[in-house]
Amino acid sequence: MPELPEVEVTRRGVAPHVEGRTVYSVVLRREGLRWPFPPTLPQTLAGQLVLRTGRRGKYLLLHFEHGTLIIHLGMSGHLRVLDPGIAPEKHDHFDLEVEGPDGRQVLRMKDPRRFGAVLWHDDADGLLEHHALLRDLGVEPLEPGFSGKLLYDQTRQRSTSVKQVLMAGDIVVGVGNIYASESLFRAGINPKTPAKRVSLARYDKLAQAVREILAEAIVQGGSTLRDFISVNGQSGYFQQSYFVYDRAGEPCRVCAAPVRQIKQGQRSTFYCVNCQK
Repeated sequence: MPELPEVEVTRRGVAPHVEGRTVYSVVLRREGLRWPFPPTLPQTLAGQLVLRTGRRGKYLLLHFEHGTLIIHLGMSGHLRVLDPGIAPEKHDHFDLEVEGPDGRQVLRMKDPRRFGAVLWHDDADGLLEHHALLRDLGVEPLEPGFSGKLLYDQTRQRSTSVKQVLMAGDIVVGVGNIYASESLFRAGINPKTPAKRVSLARYDKLAQAVREILAEAIVQGGSTLRDFISVNGQSGYFQQSYFVYDRAGEPCRVCAAPVRQIKQGQRSTFYCVNCQK
């Protein structure tokens, strides 16, 4: 599943092609993906100006004067910017055609497994942050509100493993499986450690590691995850920098001990027993 860096890479790729442009048309090629498409979306957006793009966790946001388009890429979805004349392919379920001074372009969503979403939040329904999909999300890891102290304060009563807490999304949002494993390795924390037993000093290291890992992944275009490609059709290459993720049995890049793999919450965790205490 595309994680925060992949969604941020997508946002940055989409922004120059849609911001400040007017919606010419919306095409819905099926009734919906994970949830039904808003049936009146073509009428709601036609003629409206895309003010700016945004992101909340793994949700891509297109802000309009009267509301916000919420896009989730699901397990295998991706967005491409194309010329309007390019015919849709199988699994191309959603088009947002925009026009500007240099002509028209289409923002097209492909989602073979149909776990993604395209939803509309009207400003008349209240604040965007109160939307059902967004209201329980934690702080953004790349913004000032995220810190080791926040992690420490919010985990004093949590016996769940630190990795599962990091991924839960209610304290900090968007730290998925890959980047949680890599961040815990960089911070030197065993992923099995109960969250309440991690000290403030170690949470400071973890928060810093999360910020660094995510920033590095964004610069490198994210990771190649199943069918994920960026808006320009290129794959990310952060996976070439993995220290532990998906390297079970291979030597640790620091101490040469075999990287271990375990299951936590139905997800694979990779770590080094020597480097992560």
